[in-house]
Amino acid sequence: MSWIEVTTVGDLVSRAAARHSGEGIVFPSERATIPALDAMADHFARGLLALGVRRYEHVGILLPQRLDYVAAFIGAARIGAVPVPINARFKGSELSHVIPHADISVLFVSGGGDEVIDYAGLVTDILPQAPLLRHTVHLGSGASDPFVSREEFDLGAEQVDLAEVRRLSELVLVRDVAMIMYTSGTTAEPKGCMITHEAMVRQAQNYQERYELTPSSAFWDPLPLFHIGGIVPMLACLDAGCRYCHPDQFDPAEALQMLEAERCTVAMPVFDTIWLDVLDHPRYVQTDLSALHMLLLLGTPESLRLTQQRMPGVIQVSGSGSTEACAQLALGSSRDPLEKRVTTCGKLVSGQEVLIIDPETGAEQPAGQSGELLFRGVGRFEGYYKEPELTSAVIDRDGWYHSGDLASMSADGYLSYEGRLKDSLKVGGENVSPMEVEDFIRAHPAVSIVSVVGAADERYGEVVAAFVELAPGAVATEEEIVEFCLGKIATFKVPRYVRFVEEWPMSGTKIAKRLLRDRLADELREAGIRQAPAVRRPAAEAR
Repeated sequence: MSWIEVTTVGDLVSRAAARHSGEGIVFPSERATIPALDAMADHFARGLLALGVRRYEHVGILLPQRLDYVAAFIGAARIGAVPVPINARFKGSELSHVIPHADISVLFVSGGGDEVIDYAGLVTDILPQAPLLRHTVHLGSGASDPFVSREEFDLGAEQVDLAEVRRLSELVLVRDVAMIMYTSGTTAEPKGCMITHEAMVRQAQNYQERYELTPSSAFWDPLPLFHIGGIVPMLACLDAGCRYCHPDQFDPAEALQMLEAERCTVAMPVFDTIWLDVLDHPRYVQTDLSALHMLLLLGTPESLRLTQQRMPGVIQVSGSGSTEACAQLALGSSRDPLEKRVTTCGKLVSGQEVLIIDPETGAEQPAGQSGELLFRGVGRFEGYYKEPELTSAVIDRDGWYHSGDLASMSADGYLSYEGRLKDSLKVGGENVSPMEVEDFIRAHPAVSIVSVVGAADERYGEVVAAFVELAPGAVATEEEIVEFCLGKIATFKVPRYVRFVEEWPMSGTKIAKRLLRDRLADELREAGIRQAPAVRRPAAEAR
């Protein structure tokens, strides 16, 4: 690929607005041309300046997936501030960590009216815990103290000269941090990945190249904008001058309607748990998806083959990536043969490097040999915010990020993902830290010791399972432990299985989690259980 000159996130959108006059963003209830979105971003930039936001200060975004979200993100980045997208599935325990830890100066929230989730209500008790937070802007209805209303924000924006936005945008460097995105992993709490403007713009260009995006394309992406797989493809579409179509909250019937109505040419559901809901919906056979050309989907080779058989006219590709890689490390291509597309993640995207090493010796592995996946390059994150020890533990002196994943690289350059070395779980594509869930369940008055492991699941790939030792004389049921978690931590972190133990399998001085996983796997296999039971969850929360 021949890259254009790298620029900043804010400038990418300004340049796109100068080149393309068509629609750039489509949500179910609203849409905007690229020039209109660019103007909205300017307005948010002016509003932030009116609130005193300066270069390098952090701007939190806890909003529904709509135009305000996109404009707030671009507007903050345009003036050299650092947007911090906050996972909308987080509950009180996660938010009380992320908002203070991120050193947010201004936080955007909404709620009230027809909003599904009252984000303002979720953060009200947390605001005093964030010492650097000066203003919380409520973009919904019924805002009152301590919030800044939309009307007050808009009035302040009108008092700031647009020329000041232009002046500040020229000072932003491509190697400045453009975003801090929090992700769960092996640590007990979500950690903030610092990602540069260059990484986001280069990776947006890589999406354009692999997905063959042109102004006539329409890109359907159900991944939320607080995920790297939502925000970077959005920038790719704006730069290419095509429509980025986002469903806000995923629903298979509404997904089919949008895919058909917008004549989407590319779909990026990523997880087969999402796409199978679309394919299995009664309306699927009646929906005209003839415009669809390419589909990105992750899964086992067998599941990918079956999906490809159900959509023979669509080129299905796979990929590999993470927040730390600023989205994609490798992506399949329409030019790849079918067997490569269903058994590998494709070839590396431009600017990314990979090294496969023996996890025990550190020696480089030969082609085709499995080992730990290390990567570096233009997409690699700069480190974890305010976590220097954790950063130095995963990024070595040569700049390689040690992912903790197992992979192999073929002699002809195709990357294959082969599982994880780390103890973290991946539930329907969401990273889950066992320590985080353990710490939460341990707060239950009946719990003495808890150990969280993953259980294989036909729908989500993996779900959370908790082994619990009760305090002496205490009594609790599986349902009570699950109920304790519901509504307080994100639903994908809630254990689907709870097993009570009195004696732990040990490895030295540590609980042998591998033996716990094997014990549960044997139980489920003997019982013929391949999919975990659903958990009851608050009606307001979207999965």
